[in-house]
Amino acid sequence: MVVAEHWREMVDWSVALLRRGTGEGVPEWNRRVLASGVDNERDLRVWLREQGVTGYPQMLLVMERFGYPEFMDPRSDWASAGVVDAQYADRPELRPILDRVLAEAALLGPMRVQARKTHVALLTPRRTFAVVKPTTRTRVDLGLRLPPHPPAGRPGAVTVRIAIASADDVDDTTLDHLRTAYTANT
Repeated sequence: MVVAEHWREMVDWSVALLRRGTGEGVPEWNRRVLASGVDNERDLRVWLREQGVTGYPQMLLVMERFGYPEFMDPRSDWASAGVVDAQYADRPELRPILDRVLAEAALLGPMRVQARKTHVALLTPRRTFAVVKPTTRTRVDLGLRLPPHPPAGRPGAVTVRIAIASADDVDDTTLDHLRTAYTANT
């Protein structure tokens, strides 16, 4: 499955960044994380930042500690038989944006991923909080359902759209908005 291939590449890249940035590999960092006594994701991110581990390597170590999202498992059928692959078939350079948003969203709490013909919806146990849509050949739109909620007659509509041109554009501000949307819709 192509999803797993994309994730394997992202994980391999994150492992290389971790080793390059710290001189240590994942097994050593996993030992350090366990020895730290940190038992929740937020505190682990703070502790890793204090150790100089940020960005993709930090995300990797958080998933190593607390588990990888279901959609990274090649046995998972979340991608609805190639629907997501079809969305990015003519713009593969944009696929890492979806992968990054999904990885970050998975760290927020329980969620489901629904692949639709034109977009991927992210749902809390209550309702949709985000939509990831490859809008043009050079951009993906992240639609968020943020307070105040949509006007009457548009239930479930997104209230904010963030244009993203690369996975690196998924910055702290974008992640804050994603977190707010998740929280507001749980």
